[in-house]
Amino acid sequence: MTARPSRPLVVLITVLVAVPLLAPSLAAQQERETIPPAPERTEGEGPWERVILRGATLIDGTGAPARGPVDIVIENNRIERIRSVGAPGVPIDPARRPQAAEGDHEIDLAGKYVLPGFVDMHGHIGGVEQGTPAEYVFKLWLGHGITTIRDPACGNGLEFCLDHKAKSTRNEITAPRIFAYPVFGQGHDGPFTDAEGARAWVREIAAQGADGIKFFGYRPDIMEAAIREAATHGLGTACHHAQLAVTRVNALDSARWGLTSMEHWYGLPEALFEDRVIQDYPADYNYNDEQHRFAEAGRLWKQAAAPNGERWDAVMDELLGLDFTLDPTFTIYAASRDLHRARRDEWHETYTLPSLWRFFQPDRNAHGSYWFYWTTAAEIEWKENFRLWMAFVNEFKNRGGRVTTGSDSGYIFRTYGFGYIGELELLQEAGFHPLEVVRSATLMGAEALGASEAIGSIEPGKLADLVIVDENPLENFKVLYGTGAIKLDEENRPVRVGGVGYTMKDGILYDAKALLADVRAMVRGAKDAENFEIVQPGVEAPTLPGDTPPRR
Repeated sequence: MTARPSRPLVVLITVLVAVPLLAPSLAAQQERETIPPAPERTEGEGPWERVILRGATLIDGTGAPARGPVDIVIENNRIERIRSVGAPGVPIDPARRPQAAEGDHEIDLAGKYVLPGFVDMHGHIGGVEQGTPAEYVFKLWLGHGITTIRDPACGNGLEFCLDHKAKSTRNEITAPRIFAYPVFGQGHDGPFTDAEGARAWVREIAAQGADGIKFFGYRPDIMEAAIREAATHGLGTACHHAQLAVTRVNALDSARWGLTSMEHWYGLPEALFEDRVIQDYPADYNYNDEQHRFAEAGRLWKQAAAPNGERWDAVMDELLGLDFTLDPTFTIYAASRDLHRARRDEWHETYTLPSLWRFFQPDRNAHGSYWFYWTTAAEIEWKENFRLWMAFVNEFKNRGGRVTTGSDSGYIFRTYGFGYIGELELLQEAGFHPLEVVRSATLMGAEALGASEAIGSIEPGKLADLVIVDENPLENFKVLYGTGAIKLDEENRPVRVGGVGYTMKDGILYDAKALLADVRAMVRGAKDAENFEIVQPGVEAPTLPGDTPPRR
């Protein structure tokens, strides 16, 4: 059995752990080591000068109900027109259809559903510690219909992130389009000690081509200066308001300075405190103890103002007035309320690399591996935490607020792509109508990125970013998982249905199932090379006489 690599908590600071005064130097350290880059693109058909998609049912991402059959005409990677060509259950009148000219490409989508490409607002492009090469991550994303991601931290280094962004823009690699949000201070030598140093860094990364900045918190005057400077350069800003800085800067404070989105939920309960300023930490609490950190986080929402009270309404109203965006990433915390289910998700067997599986295991030295002795009581606390958190997010949406979908996959038993579809299910659990879920996954993400003129919905003039699936996702989001959904056929046999059929990005049509087959081959090859099989924590794999024990 191979030993698990040591993963000190501090190494992961630029991704999820926030120790603001150390972040710049550690970010610079991460820039020196990156995952294997994506290879040159060999997948995908097109783009075509003119292509007509025939006979699909359209879910356009705006919140409009599904309609179809429709024909969608795409010219030079732009949607040129959408035409209703009939009604369900009756033959299509050919006279109603857009006519194909010589050289046009036509694709029959009768019986299929077409949605806008999905936007993952919290998509880390793998990591050295996870052992996840860019090709693995990108193919899992595209295989689940994700055509745009925001990398919140650029943990492989800003140069790596911008290089892959440019290659994706030119479609030289098989990848979603990328928005690069380096962590605040990345590449800077030492911590910032004054506001002008922070502003100068913002100007520098803007000149390099970054799209935004990811914060974890900082000294208030410095963080405010950086956020305001970012706005002058058209950069977006996002923040995981970590506990080490949240007493001085909560979500409402940063929103007032112009922060454009908050990640997860940290900082929001603190803005809702009525009878305290600091979270009710036990006397023996230590932030560097991951089980302390996550167990107490699960008790935080009940310390905040009650739903629909005066403080609840005041904070929500102010955030709405500031055009703030919530990117809740429910999915990355789902294991906290049901650890057994998360570590038993069926896709781990065929889609989770051995290195990533090892990364998920309990470890006192590792971020997000807080299963030292996870209890029934902790899960009950987290279920209540979810209830209150979801109530705020759903009401924020109902009052006109922008809620996006992010996955933060690569941590806490969340495999890339699969974790994102889990977020769609959790938004529905929070109270979102399925059409509202799709809108959050598409148009709301595009708006938050300042890209809604080009992506986020299927409308004339927009880019051809599409998801094509055989089953109706509004009826069951499980049909979007790469493993499909279980259904009984007419002969009472269980079969698998769904899985994204095709993903179109920039007018290039990718066979999503072929991309996922590539991922399965990567995982199988890695397992064979190590003689590896998945076993659960604390369980030794059974062996037969003469076997070489599998390595974990």
